[in-house]
Amino acid sequence: MQDAFTGQPTCIEGRAHPGAEARARLQNDHQRRLEALARLGAAAEKCDLRTHSDPDRDLVLLEEDEVALLEHSGPEWSGLGDAIRDFRRRLPLRRLEDFGFHADVEHPLEEPNARLRYLHSGVEASAFMAVGDRSVYKFFLPREEHFIGSEFGFRRGDETLLMAEAVLGGYRALLEKLFLVDALGMATEVVAITPEGIVVAKQTLGDPLPQGDDTSRSLPAALIEIPSRFLRANRDHPRLFFCGGEAWLVADLHARNFVRGGEGALHVIDLVAARWPDGVVGAGDEALIREWLERVRADPHAGALRSAHDDDL
Repeated sequence: MQDAFTGQPTCIEGRAHPGAEARARLQNDHQRRLEALARLGAAAEKCDLRTHSDPDRDLVLLEEDEVALLEHSGPEWSGLGDAIRDFRRRLPLRRLEDFGFHADVEHPLEEPNARLRYLHSGVEASAFMAVGDRSVYKFFLPREEHFIGSEFGFRRGDETLLMAEAVLGGYRALLEKLFLVDALGMATEVVAITPEGIVVAKQTLGDPLPQGDDTSRSLPAALIEIPSRFLRANRDHPRLFFCGGEAWLVADLHARNFVRGGEGALHVIDLVAARWPDGVVGAGDEALIREWLERVRADPHAGALRSAHDDDL
């Protein structure tokens, strides 16, 4: 299939969930995109390319012609050109007009669109349903110029080892979040980024849950409960998730961030996340948390403390 707005290959159409092979390709796409962004950042650093306070904003909008004249001046600039082209293949620049919006108005996403029907808006994004195939398109708007979405920041807690608080996020964190949402079962494609810095994602259509529904007993099985002595968060249902070989904190798992798919299953469509942090607490507490992470990776039901052996009693 081809996406109706970009012409690029897609495996998402309406309510139909992609099969296992397509889902594996989606996960690979997310991982390769994040790797390409990391290479782009490293290449820009070699060229001493200075950016604003949130460098991901500047990196994700780089175009090949911005460094084309410098590519012959040395291997660093040649490498940057290659990195830009690789990343652009994985996150193409598209105009809002490509999605049926009018560019000559102050707030294009708030105007009627013949090709996309408005569904709802949240703090981070506005969601629309494609009139053609009933797929969901989410438009993540930049916040305070160089930030987008949300992620977790960590500090040492007063009554717990770690306190996680949601803060303004960066583009890398948004791409990581979409990767995790896809890994948890909701087919998610990153379709494009606009020159204004708006990230466009595509998801399978589902039915929203009633606001206020208790989702604590319906969370995906891969999510692991975190002992309260280790961490508390200012978002609903914080959980540990192992994905891509790393440990992540995911939360904000309330009813508005779930839909029920056509097959009847619940799917997470949004969350707040961050890599599990290092070096926030003291060495002794850090060792205790690391030891728990190692055990719970093998056994999701492992307790906060290793049980004593009979010989030690």
